[in-house]
Amino acid sequence: MSRLVVLGGAESGVGAAVLAKVKGYDVFLSDKGKIETRYADVLRKWDIPFEEGHHTEELILNADEVVKSPGIPGTVPMVQKLRANGTHIISEIEFAGRYDSAKKICITGSNGKTTTTSLIYYLLQNAGLNVGLGGNIGKSYAYQVATEHFDYYVLEISSFQLDDVYEFKPDIAIITNITPDHLDRYDHKMENYTAAKFNITRNLTPDDCFIFDSDDEITIGHLSNIVLRCKMLPFSQEKEVEQGAFLRDDKIILRYDKEETDVYLKDLALGGKHNIYNSMAAALAAKASGISNEVIRNSLKTFQPVEHRLEPVLSIKDVLYINDSKATNVDSAWYALECQKRPVVWIVGGTDKGNDYSVLNDLVKEKVKAIVCLGVDNAKIHAAFGGLVDKMTDALSAEEAVRKAAAFASSGDVVLLSPCCASFDLFKNYEDRGAQFKAAVRNL
Repeated sequence: MSRLVVLGGAESGVGAAVLAKVKGYDVFLSDKGKIETRYADVLRKWDIPFEEGHHTEELILNADEVVKSPGIPGTVPMVQKLRANGTHIISEIEFAGRYDSAKKICITGSNGKTTTTSLIYYLLQNAGLNVGLGGNIGKSYAYQVATEHFDYYVLEISSFQLDDVYEFKPDIAIITNITPDHLDRYDHKMENYTAAKFNITRNLTPDDCFIFDSDDEITIGHLSNIVLRCKMLPFSQEKEVEQGAFLRDDKIILRYDKEETDVYLKDLALGGKHNIYNSMAAALAAKASGISNEVIRNSLKTFQPVEHRLEPVLSIKDVLYINDSKATNVDSAWYALECQKRPVVWIVGGTDKGNDYSVLNDLVKEKVKAIVCLGVDNAKIHAAFGGLVDKMTDALSAEEAVRKAAAFASSGDVVLLSPCCASFDLFKNYEDRGAQFKAAVRNL
């Protein structure tokens, strides 16, 4: 019996452990931190041995293979010891893919991947397909492979999940865009981060599709370094493409095989330039999956925005409060500011990931009337934007931030939580930050 050790006891790790149990492995899970009660309960229910609060070397270093949760950096001592040992380390995505024969549409990118993933899932559901949603969104992919059966999966996959992928193969791979993010995990080298994203394409065959943003310089720059043997479907807002998606007049034009289809921009449920890209990527994935034009048009028209991504919360005294807590990097915040049509009171800040804020200067000058810094250390944000806005203040909780933003806002303004940073200084994660923001708005 092969011994599989799982490092990390959250959604991804517990899912991998359950799948290993179902497939007859001698499985053990170890988490150096505390395991949440709901995950510990799942491990007990499946009779999976585990430990928390420490790693016991003799129970881990004897593994034939290790599944490492994406939140664990490769630099931690236990991972280094396993590598020195020659132990094969894989991701949950790689492990689950071995036991899954469903068609897989896999989405990665720095921004837009959650919206694009959710949109594709919605399209496939509307087409009546038996489809699961997983990866970096929703339930663990491995847990679903262990306990359910789907004909299709739509998987959002982060660069961390792609770091330890070898044989995993999507049928349709999508890179929404690539901008600097998480560089602290990649030796502060953009090329390492880009290579991780492109792992999604490494096993594509001539029957598979690669959908990508041909307006994105980093994506196109990397494409010239590799040979891909698959159908290439670019999408662009700047130029016409032979196969793929582009803009003509006030329509998205989709070209797939020998067919051309159009979708009016005014019919898209999601506003903003960035969502035109997301809608193009999703529509191409649907075309490549054989979904009818009627279902594509109707789905793009009726889709509801993703929680914590430019999510309208409430309008109070004609001030609209928007929760964009998922904007954890500069590029996401750029998109959020770019699509605002009203004066903005911007709530920004958190754990800085080596951000260069200068790309936001023009948008801040044009759109932002006041800034509320929500973070433990806001010095970098003050330095970046202090000279560009008249009003700037600090807050140490969502409630304080909302109260101060409301005081700055006038009728006709937007209060936009688009933090540009990770959430770990004051919150558990971006969902917790968004939920606290929404609660604070409702309590105004």
